[in-house]
Amino acid sequence: MNNYFRITAYNKENDFSVILDSNGMFEQLWQFGQYLTQKGFEIIETSKEMNMLDINIIKAEFDKEHIFARATADGRPQNINQTTDGITYKAIKVADKIYIPDVTQRI
Repeated sequence: MNNYFRITAYNKENDFSVILDSNGMFEQLWQFGQYLTQKGFEIIETSKEMNMLDINIIKAEFDKEHIFARATADGRPQNINQTTDGITYKAIKVADKIYIPDVTQRI
């Protein structure tokens, strides 16, 4: 079963954003999102491994007990355009980490 998920979220109360990965902790993407919402985060973007493209983020190892912070930064995440292999996509940037949440969203 492929349950590698990534969520970009924003915490308004503390004004910071995060890119978080789960590789085995949740069966479904919605469960991961619900967990973060209960912790006070606004979900900005969700991705399954098969739909996303990493630019400079290393994937987390399989782990049923932990969520992995891939990036954190003050303020909201940035929506940017990212060109890879001659194709421009909508991408997300937090601090210096960039990924494409959905490879079907080309510019």
